[in-house]
Amino acid sequence: MSRFNRPNKVDSLAGFRTEKTEPTVPFGLLKAARKSGQLNLTGRGLTEVPQNVYRLNIDTPEEAQQNVSFGESDRWWEQSDLTKLLLSSNQITQLTDDIKLLPGLTTLDLHDNQLSSLPGALGELQELYQLRLSHNQLRSLPVEVCTLKNLCSLTLQQNLLESLPEELGQLENLTELDLSYNNLKVLPSSLGKLNCLQKLNLSHNKLRCLPDSLAHLTNVKLLDCSNNHLTDIPASLSEMRAMEQLYLRHNKLRLLPKLPAPMLKELYVGNNQIEQLEAEQMACLTSIALLELRDNKIKIIPEEIASLSTLTRLDLTNNDITILPASLSLLPNLNMLLLEGNPLRGIRRDVLTKGTNELLKYLKGRIKEEPEGAVEVHTAMTLPSQTTVNVHDIRALKLLVYSEKQASNIPDELFDAAADQGVATANFSKNQLTSVPSRLVEFQASLSEINLGFNRLTCFSPDICKLLQLIHINLGFKSFPDVLYQMISLETVLLSNNQLNEVDPCRLIKLVHLSTLDLSNNDLLKIPPELGLCTSLRCLSLEGNPFRTPRAAIMTKGTDAVLEYLRSRIPT
Repeated sequence: MSRFNRPNKVDSLAGFRTEKTEPTVPFGLLKAARKSGQLNLTGRGLTEVPQNVYRLNIDTPEEAQQNVSFGESDRWWEQSDLTKLLLSSNQITQLTDDIKLLPGLTTLDLHDNQLSSLPGALGELQELYQLRLSHNQLRSLPVEVCTLKNLCSLTLQQNLLESLPEELGQLENLTELDLSYNNLKVLPSSLGKLNCLQKLNLSHNKLRCLPDSLAHLTNVKLLDCSNNHLTDIPASLSEMRAMEQLYLRHNKLRLLPKLPAPMLKELYVGNNQIEQLEAEQMACLTSIALLELRDNKIKIIPEEIASLSTLTRLDLTNNDITILPASLSLLPNLNMLLLEGNPLRGIRRDVLTKGTNELLKYLKGRIKEEPEGAVEVHTAMTLPSQTTVNVHDIRALKLLVYSEKQASNIPDELFDAAADQGVATANFSKNQLTSVPSRLVEFQASLSEINLGFNRLTCFSPDICKLLQLIHINLGFKSFPDVLYQMISLETVLLSNNQLNEVDPCRLIKLVHLSTLDLSNNDLLKIPPELGLCTSLRCLSLEGNPFRTPRAAIMTKGTDAVLEYLRSRIPT
C-alpha cells in the first residue's frame, strides 16, 4: 500500500502530549489584565470560568516564577486588581463560589451564556456597579445579589424568572433594572423602594397587574410594561412625576390611563382594546409629544385633543375612526398624523394620501382660528406686515412657537419676549431656516425639546451641545448631523420626511439614552446590521425608505424584531 494512503494516521507525538483538563486563557491576556484591571473573554467558547481567572488577583504570575529581573513595566507586585470581567457570549453553565476571589470587580458581564443558577458568593462582590445576566436560563435570583449596595445596573432580560426575592428593594443605588422577556406573574412590593431607579423594563412577562408601590419610584423616566396581560393601570402611578416615556403596548387595556405626569412626553398604548378617549384623560397629557394609539378600537377623537399643544406625532392607525375633528389642525407642533386602516368618511382619498401637512390644511379650512392672548410684534422680514407672539404659551406652557411662517430667520423680538421665562419647548417647524437659530443657546438651562422639522437646514452649529437639558429633537436634514452623535443625553431623535441616505450605527451606539429614533420616509438604501446593537431603542421607525431588507414581514413585527433581525445579519 502506498505510504500516501495509510488508513490510520500515526501520531508520532502522542506519548508526549497531556490532555487539556480545563480551559486556558492566553498568557498575554492575563498579563495585560494585571496592568489594566480589565479582562475581556467574550466569545471564546468557554464552558466554565478558568481557574487562573478566578485566582488572577492572588496567584504569583508565571513570569515572576521564570525571571529574576524585571523591567519597570513588569513589576507584577504592583499589579491592579481586576475590576472589569467580560465573559459574555460563551457556553458557561456554572459560576462557582471562587468568584469571591475577585472582590474588586465593578463590572461583571455574563450575558448570553447557559447559566441556570448563580452562587451566593456573588454577594461578596460589594464593589459591583454593573451586573449583566441577560440571555441565560436563570429561574431565580439569589438573595445575596440583593446585598450589593453599590449596584447601579442589573440586566436580567431573556431568562426564565418566575419570581423575584422581596429583598430586591435593598438595591438602593440601582438606576437601571431590566426584567423583560421572563415569566414573571407578580412583582415584589419592595420594588417601590428602589428610589434611584430611572429605567425599568418589565415588558414581555405575564403580569396582570402592577403593584401600587411603583408610585414611590419618583425618579423613573422610562417605564416599559409592553406585552403583558394588564387590564388596568393603577391611579397611584400618577405619583411617578419624573416619567417621560411610558410603554403599554400589547396589553388588554380598555381605557387610556389617567396619568397626570407633568414630564410625560411619549405614551405608547398601541395594540390594546381601548374604545374611547375621554376629555379628562387628554387634559392630563400636558407635555406629550408622541402619542401612539394604533391598533385599538377607538371610534371618536374628542375635540379636547386640541389642548395637546406639544404633540408632534399622533398614531391612530387601524382603529374605527369615521370622523376627524377639525380641531386637530389647531395643534401647533403636529407634523406626523398616521390614519391608515380607519373607515374615515367625509375626507377625499386624495387629501389623505398627500400627507399630514395637506390634511391639516384641509381641516383648518373648516374652522376659523383666532389666537388668544396674542400681542403684535412688528418685524422687518418679507412676510405679512405683522406676526403674533402667544404670551400665554410662553409664560404658562413654557412653549415658544414660530411655525408655518415660511421665514428664513426667527425675529429677535420673539426671543426677547421669551427672555427669562424658562422656555422648555421651541417649535420653529415648517419655515425656510437653513441653520439652527443661534439664540436658542439663551435657553440652555431649560430647553428640553426643539422642533425644526420641514425646514431647509444645511448646517448645525456645535453650540447646540451647550443645551444640556435637551432630550428631544426633530430636524430636517439630508445627512445625519455629526453634532447629534455627540449629544449623549438625547432620548428622542425625529428625522422623518427628509433625504437621509445613511446613518452611522457605531456612533449611534454611544447615545446610550436614545429610545426613539424616527428615520421614516427618507432615502436609506440599506440599513446597517450594526444598528441592531443599539439596544436602548424602544421605538425605531424605518417605513417609507427604499431599502430591501429588512422586509415588510419583519418590519410589521415591531422594533424588537427588527433589531434582532439586524443583529443576526452582522458578519461573524
